[in-house]
Amino acid sequence: MPKINVCVVDDHQIFRKAMIRLLKTFKRLDEITEAENGQECLKLFKTKKPDVVLLDLEMPIMNGVDCSEEILKKYNNVKVIILTMHDSEKYMLYLLEMGVHSFLFKNTGPEELELAISQVYDNDFYHNEILSSVLRKAVSQNIKKEKPAFAKLGELTEREKKVLQLICMETSIKDIATKMNITSSSVQTYKHRIYDKLGITNTIGMLRFGIETGLIS
Repeated sequence: MPKINVCVVDDHQIFRKAMIRLLKTFKRLDEITEAENGQECLKLFKTKKPDVVLLDLEMPIMNGVDCSEEILKKYNNVKVIILTMHDSEKYMLYLLEMGVHSFLFKNTGPEELELAISQVYDNDFYHNEILSSVLRKAVSQNIKKEKPAFAKLGELTEREKKVLQLICMETSIKDIATKMNITSSSVQTYKHRIYDKLGITNTIGMLRFGIETGLIS
């Protein structure tokens, strides 16, 4: 499996250094960089290219929300995991709409942290209880405001529905290709067709759609 470069962005030095020591024990991780605020993180991108950014929200100079927006706007292949002490669904919904790939509480255990980094790198998102709760809340709040999901569901072919289900189950592109007896490039083609038909831009949008329509539980 390919190695993953990670950047830790947090203004609390003790937490940041402890996180880096932990990350160095993870087998898939390669280069680990750090920044103490969003502005420093963006400057780092001029010379380094992390694959995954572990990002605190509340920081001086530039907070995590503004930093996320800049990263997601300029660097399509970089995955952002928000590290938080709070569970405010309001700001989580905002960040998901922006394109953030997952959330982790700061007291998350090492095993889940390692899994989350691998999942967002391989599959664009990490589906945990925080994410499920936020997405279900989003579905219940917006179901009357948006085009009914079943109408969009009818626009997908059976193969596109299968690809969507497997992606939402955190199946890798390679494994989907094997299961469906097609090439990885074909899976990517199906994925982008789904994006176009549903009017979404990321895998989180697929997960939200899957929950709303009952394609996934």
